[in-house]
Amino acid sequence: SPCQAWARGRVIVLSRVIDAPRNLVYDAWTDPDQIQAWFGPEGMAIETKEIDLRPGGVWRFDMVAPDGTRYTNRMVFLRMEAPARIEVEHGSDQDNDPGRFRMLVTFHEQSDGKTVLTLRQMHPSSEQRKRTIGFGAVEYGGQTLSKLAAHVAKIRRH
Repeated sequence: SPCQAWARGRVIVLSRVIDAPRNLVYDAWTDPDQIQAWFGPEGMAIETKEIDLRPGGVWRFDMVAPDGTRYTNRMVFLRMEAPARIEVEHGSDQDNDPGRFRMLVTFHEQSDGKTVLTLRQMHPSSEQRKRTIGFGAVEYGGQTLSKLAAHVAKIRRH
C-alpha cells in the first residue's frame, strides 16, 4: 500500500500500513542487523560507523549514493517503548547540527494483524521543513517505508 504524507508548519508526517504484526515491525527498527538491511531510500547503501540501539544510544552511518556521494548521518535514540514507539534525534554526523530534527515513529496494530506505522519529523523551523521536502524527504521517506515493508514480508516468509 502506498505511503501517505502530510506536511504542515514544521512537521512532515509519513504513514504506511505494513502487513505484519507490530512486534515484527518494531524489531526491524531496533535490531542492528535488520535496520541496516532496509533503512534509507532506494539505491542508497548504508555504511555504519557505530550502532547502539537503546535509549541514549547512537547510530552513526553514511548513506552512499550510486555516484559515490556520501551523506553523513547521526541518530540519537531518545526513547524506545516496545512495541509502540521510538523517538530519535536525526541529523548529520556532527555535534549540534543546526539542521537536526526530532523523529517519532509509532506502531499501531490493527485488528487484522497489520501495523500502521506513522513517522513524524519535527523540524526546527518551517524553512528547514521546506528545504527537507525540496531535498526529497517525502519521496525518500516513502521509499524507505517501502523497503521496510518488503524486508518484514521477507522475514515473515522465512
